[in-house]
Amino acid sequence: MSRDNVPARVVEALRLVLAEHKGPVGLHEPCLAGREWEYVKQCLDTGWVSSAGSFVERFESMLARYTGAARAVAVVNGTCGLTAALRLCGVGPNDEVIVPALTFAATANAVAHLGAVPHFADSSRQTLGLDPDKLAEHLDRIALPGPDGPRNKITGRRMAAVVPVHVFGHPVDLDPLAEVCARFDLVLVEDAAESLGSLYKGRHTGNWGRLAVISFNGNKTVTTGGGGMILTNDPELGERARHLTSTAKRPHKWEYYHDQPGYNYRMPNINAALGCAQMEQLAGFVERKRDLAERYRRALAEVPGVEFFVEPKFARSNYWLNAVILKDPGQRDPVLSQTNAAGFATRPVWTLMHRLPMYEKCPKMRLDTAEDLESRIVNLPSGAGL
Repeated sequence: MSRDNVPARVVEALRLVLAEHKGPVGLHEPCLAGREWEYVKQCLDTGWVSSAGSFVERFESMLARYTGAARAVAVVNGTCGLTAALRLCGVGPNDEVIVPALTFAATANAVAHLGAVPHFADSSRQTLGLDPDKLAEHLDRIALPGPDGPRNKITGRRMAAVVPVHVFGHPVDLDPLAEVCARFDLVLVEDAAESLGSLYKGRHTGNWGRLAVISFNGNKTVTTGGGGMILTNDPELGERARHLTSTAKRPHKWEYYHDQPGYNYRMPNINAALGCAQMEQLAGFVERKRDLAERYRRALAEVPGVEFFVEPKFARSNYWLNAVILKDPGQRDPVLSQTNAAGFATRPVWTLMHRLPMYEKCPKMRLDTAEDLESRIVNLPSGAGL
């Protein structure tokens, strides 16, 4: 095999790392090896399968303890959680919300669902997430102070919030980003969908924004089938989050009285039961995923033109999705083609948000780093079961 045959060398490395797995290897399959059957059966036996039941509160308590957040509110999925979080922060129609161009569509969709406008920002090569320094320079050029927050001097719209994304579970550099938000009077809301189990400077992600949201989709480190969690360190805001996501119904034994247009976003008890069983295994999941990442790093170290992406120095990542960055963008599709043909489910990073038809006219800064990364990233199989 030629030393310069990058796709074949990557396949060889994957076979070395995943030698115990005979047959196709998925990108990120759930690992259901705990008390999932037992807890779900309790829901079925007792009839508590919907949005009321003991597992919901238990799951919320487990997330609050694990992340260190003051309050946790379980919701049906991460997108709904982010939509609610932005509304709780005052984001409304025609506001602009700064989000990275390099993210899953749900980040921008949550903004659009409120009638607001995504404003796309560039990424950092160090973290793959939003770049605080570039954002500060961009805001210096376009942001004008206003009585209710800064305004974009080009569009005239109010700029309401910044939503960083911890891409593939790797924490954004949060301290300087929080300083930028404070300087420009912008609310910080963390899209921590992928970062359960990730630490920034020794503290769990989700504790820097006014609110944060985690996802428990089937491909996440912990899954509830479908689900999400709103985190906050403001107890009053936590109560408002619970109220808003529970159809804004005032508590009463029999009366149905709703005081605002709320959302029916509460997580069902049967999904929370899965989550409780998964949380009991989370520490092991994270250690196994970090071990897998280290094995990938070693196996790919001698492959020319391939860099295995490692966590930033200030972070301890869950390595939700392992990623390589190819030196030659022309190798991306051949690597994807040959790895998938060999039975390894690899994928490129998401199409950048400003390239999608519904967002192509949205405001944006220069996106040089995000566009470069889009052309060169390949994700590798990453499930805790590997």
